[in-house]
Amino acid sequence: PLAAEAGNNSMMYTLPSFVDDVTVKASYSPGGAGGASATSFGIGYTGVEGLTFDYAVGDTETVGSMTEHTTMKASYAISSFTLSYSNTDSDVEASSTTKDEEIDSYNIAYTISDDLSVAYGTETIDTEGTNTDEEGEKYNVSYTTGGVTLSATQYNFEGSGNTAGVAGEKERWALSATFAF
Repeated sequence: PLAAEAGNNSMMYTLPSFVDDVTVKASYSPGGAGGASATSFGIGYTGVEGLTFDYAVGDTETVGSMTEHTTMKASYAISSFTLSYSNTDSDVEASSTTKDEEIDSYNIAYTISDDLSVAYGTETIDTEGTNTDEEGEKYNVSYTTGGVTLSATQYNFEGSGNTAGVAGEKERWALSATFAF
């Protein structure tokens, strides 16, 4: 989804807790010269052990167009497993080249030990007016020892750029090392 211009004039406010385990946040970014302005709010709930639920709505507005973004995310951790799902819907309310878009993501992570974890995730991007959805999947393994985390991730894409067939297939690898001091 499109994002508003971040800058020194952006404001984010987290309301004081008025109900246990519920958080409410609101933000505003006025944009800049030629940049979009944005308003948003979100609500989160953590009242069940291991469960996190978030829902947010935001508007990105430029001259002649407005896009409403709605995001819902839930995750549940039990024992060594964490399951998560998210959905983001961007609804464009203007006659522009930007199309409505819906993104669905799923992820499962398993902590093998304090040092080793693995994860698998999928994502589907459905863009209005296209015949081919963008689909991706990810495999990840991370190892932590002392203050160093080593990670390897493989990404596989089909329909990249809403292109069908071999032209839309992509494979990527990412290796990383993170140091904590």
